[in-house]
Amino acid sequence: MRKRGIVAEQQALPLDDVRVIEMGQLLAGPFCGQLLGDFGADVIKVEDPEKGDPMREWGREKPYGISLWWPVVARNKKSVTLNLRTPEGQDVIRQLVAKSDVLLENFRPGTLERWGLSPEELWKINPKLVITRVTGFGQNGPYSSQAGYGSIGEAMGGIRYVTGDPSNPPSRAGVSLGDSLAATFACLGTLVAIHQVQRSGKGQIVDSAIYEAVLALMESMIPEWEIAQYQRERTGSTLPNVSPSNVYPTKDNEMILIAGNGDAVFRRLAAAMGQPELADGERYGTHAARGRAMEELDDLIAAWTVTLEAEELLALMSESGVPAGRIYKAADMVADPHFKAREAIIRLAHPELGQFPMHGVFPKLSATPGSVRSLGPELGQHNKEIYEGILGIAADKLSAMSSAGII
Repeated sequence: MRKRGIVAEQQALPLDDVRVIEMGQLLAGPFCGQLLGDFGADVIKVEDPEKGDPMREWGREKPYGISLWWPVVARNKKSVTLNLRTPEGQDVIRQLVAKSDVLLENFRPGTLERWGLSPEELWKINPKLVITRVTGFGQNGPYSSQAGYGSIGEAMGGIRYVTGDPSNPPSRAGVSLGDSLAATFACLGTLVAIHQVQRSGKGQIVDSAIYEAVLALMESMIPEWEIAQYQRERTGSTLPNVSPSNVYPTKDNEMILIAGNGDAVFRRLAAAMGQPELADGERYGTHAARGRAMEELDDLIAAWTVTLEAEELLALMSESGVPAGRIYKAADMVADPHFKAREAIIRLAHPELGQFPMHGVFPKLSATPGSVRSLGPELGQHNKEIYEGILGIAADKLSAMSSAGII
């Protein structure tokens, strides 16, 4: 790990002594880099000299004509350009590896090896290097060489099959769930591996597969099938045998989610409904009984909620200690006082768009919280800082490398 700079105590970031070389693109690798950068890691993003990361073109919204996604996923990063398919570019990576703690990539397995940048070769340069590899199917196994986007990992990992209405084909979440999960597990593995370096002095490979990251979310699906021969199916807005936990209508035509499935919580819900007897007896008195009676219990609750306006219902649920809330869209999040109080949405100055909003850094640390210090950089913005300042490459050589298309 690098030596910490001289930083005022209140500005110290927990990973400000960690340098990361990010060689991936799109989302599965770069989101891991974003998470590390949020907590202070010096993330050097290596991009193709011609076009850079395709994420620079994703998430565009008219009339601006620029990506509204790139400033988020590339925040807190430095951009350098480098043609990794050339011997000269590969040599620059070796120089960076000697001065870094983590190499992060999400190419197909074998790509680094073809470039002469295998883990074994890199460890000869820096034995402490942590090599974090994010792929669709992992570094080994019969599917490892196949292309593996997040959507495929979501399908194989099980989340697609149980998502959506049972009368329709499997659905998907409206975000890149598989990519983000694999990146989050990659970040976890990277931090564990960095900790182990402090013990052993040796780096290792962090192998994060998208389908496995999704599988890790699937709760008891596997033992339910193998032991009880029970296959979870799509259940729309509910979970099997968990009731009441659904979306209910109100008098003013809003939809409020109420989660009253625990015994004690259901007792409070029944009392708020003016029907405390619902929590007693065999019909609804236990978690299992409520699961069996899900549809009729939902109908019973909906018949009550539709007599109340949304604000009245939410206030009553809050007073009664019953979890409830609206289903938020972006506009609701921006306006919500709780989001504001916790700075869940922050704003940084964008050179073209003014104040640029995005989610903050999570989780929140009490002593050394993370921060967003910059938006996604311009392509090659930090070439001079990294190549001259860190590697000591002379300006005339950099100019020649640029002319040759290496940077």
